[in-house]
Amino acid sequence: MAPLRSYVSGAWHVPPDGGAPLRDAVTGEEIAGISSAGIDMAAALAHGRGTGGPALRELTFHQRALLLKALALHLREHRDELYALSARTGATLADSRVDVDGGIGVLLSYASKGKRELPNDTVLLDGDVEPLGKGGTFAGRHILTPLQGVAVQINAFNFPVWGPLEKLAPAFLAGMPSLIKPASQTAYLTARLAELIVESGILPEGSVQLVCGGAGDLLDHLTEQDLVAFTGSAATARKLRAHPVVIGRSVRFNAEADSLNCSILGPDARPGTPEFDLFVGQLVTEMTVKAGQKCTAIRRALVPAPLMAEVADAVAGRLAGVTVGNPSSPDVRMGALAGLEQREEVRRGLKALLAGGRIVFGDPETVRVVDADAERGAFVSPVLLRADDPGRAEPHEIEVFGPVSTLLPYTTAEEAVALAARGRGSLVGSVVTADPGFARSVVLGAAPWHGRLLVLDSEDAGESTGHGSPLPMLVHGGPGRAGGGEEMGGIRGVVHHMQRTAVQASPAMLTAITGRWTAGAPRTRADVHPFRKHLEELTIGDTVVAGPRTVTLDDIEHFAEFTGDTFYAHMDEEAAKANPFFGGRVAHGYLVVSFAAGLFVSPEPGPVLANYGLENLRFLAPTFPGDELTVTLTAKQITPREDAGYGEVRWDTEVTRQDGAVVAAYDVLTLVAKRPGGR
Repeated sequence: MAPLRSYVSGAWHVPPDGGAPLRDAVTGEEIAGISSAGIDMAAALAHGRGTGGPALRELTFHQRALLLKALALHLREHRDELYALSARTGATLADSRVDVDGGIGVLLSYASKGKRELPNDTVLLDGDVEPLGKGGTFAGRHILTPLQGVAVQINAFNFPVWGPLEKLAPAFLAGMPSLIKPASQTAYLTARLAELIVESGILPEGSVQLVCGGAGDLLDHLTEQDLVAFTGSAATARKLRAHPVVIGRSVRFNAEADSLNCSILGPDARPGTPEFDLFVGQLVTEMTVKAGQKCTAIRRALVPAPLMAEVADAVAGRLAGVTVGNPSSPDVRMGALAGLEQREEVRRGLKALLAGGRIVFGDPETVRVVDADAERGAFVSPVLLRADDPGRAEPHEIEVFGPVSTLLPYTTAEEAVALAARGRGSLVGSVVTADPGFARSVVLGAAPWHGRLLVLDSEDAGESTGHGSPLPMLVHGGPGRAGGGEEMGGIRGVVHHMQRTAVQASPAMLTAITGRWTAGAPRTRADVHPFRKHLEELTIGDTVVAGPRTVTLDDIEHFAEFTGDTFYAHMDEEAAKANPFFGGRVAHGYLVVSFAAGLFVSPEPGPVLANYGLENLRFLAPTFPGDELTVTLTAKQITPREDAGYGEVRWDTEVTRQDGAVVAAYDVLTLVAKRPGGR
């Protein structure tokens, strides 16, 4: 069979040798060869840095987000082809959907977050302005800019589509090119994914490269601006993290490693309760989806000691209904492992586990399969073990990467937490209970040892995505054995690919550098009201000053009667005098905001389409009857929308009294039209 192609330095590379054979996990048939021979790893990294990086950094966050969305929609059109290849990895159609649709979903999620939560700019601000001097002429602010290297992404075999895409999405959105190195066993599926990406022409050249085969001397050529994201075994993670170049150049290294995840059944969840059934169903699902080849699968099921027998019987009964065989068969619920080597590894691990427990269900050596040859394919039976002594080391130290889980008894919430912690760091844990007190005790006790915790009960079960399903908006990673890293996590995943820099400067310089108006920077007052300007005509610092307007007692009483807000500070002079903040009747804060809007608005139809909210509103000083209010409105941030005829403008708003005291400060958010025909 032809060897898999790599895509490096802007061209497809065919290895000069045939490479090691890759086999169909179901039939044992040879699919392709794999080798990275002949690839110039230094040149590939240089191509990413010199071609992909600059092209990405020229784009704004919104432009990158739109490309991610376009890529996701393109891949969605090729799902059936990817499903068919996925079946050769041993995955059922349901497994393939988790992998393929899950990966596409990550792209869409980051595309959405990029448009909603990031500016249409190339720089991201982190936190507020920090005053550094008493006179207001010296301030500091943190900015985030993309690293100018390559995100080297080394993936595991179990999710050959989702794995690369969940790393690509935040890196691309941050403005950093990716070099994808898939695990060999299932690299033929990742290779086809890469072909679809490259052939689409959607992403800039150099932003995605693919190396099929061994990593060779790839890590030798890393620089301080590069990044490594690894998914795989904890042992390999330790080896890569200790690479001299990674250490010597302080290369960012994120690891998401195998872990001994647990699920804890609450003592309230007795047979007959919804939570008991949820626990049993979740455990069977986690054992059999992807044939248990998930770094998030439940390896330890912690059960109240009095319920061990009932849980064992219920789980065994469910497992007995799981049909193993050719994943293309509609009757099959669990397919094959990724290969025969993986099957032997599972069998070896089971032998070690049996030193601390006994089999409740399954046979590691034999399994009945449907529409397949049990010996040629990498099939194994689901195996449930029971360890009556939870203090044994084996269940807490040996991970069998397959459809294997161990039941362990506990007596108190404290013991359950202690047993969970013996995994020495996990990607995910779950608590199945309807008891809020038990849930709180376990979650707060186990949180330091887990990257994610699911609390499952009858209320959230209908919408829950399950114990083992990472979500792009939440952290995927975990402490200790799990790698100590964080993948995804929404914008946190994007920021991981950027450098945080503290910038110290005058307000004017900070405004120029960040593209956001900073208090103390010059304002521009023109003859034309800013609300009469289209989006392209506005500039940061455009300002309108309006007022004064006198607030009368009649205004306060009318507002109280009209709105129904008759709080004593507005209506009762004696009670208001006794209030330590006021000393007399005061105007409603929302009356102040309403009067400010009346002062700064330009009422005629024009480019301002809508006011869609206020943010950061604070009332800083009282407004008394007779006070005169002036409002200063300054264009603070201008965000064009790439795919619409309008954009957002954030206005710094400050309302002051006649004595100069600031009574209210907030941001006004408006939608402003572009010029006719503008995009």
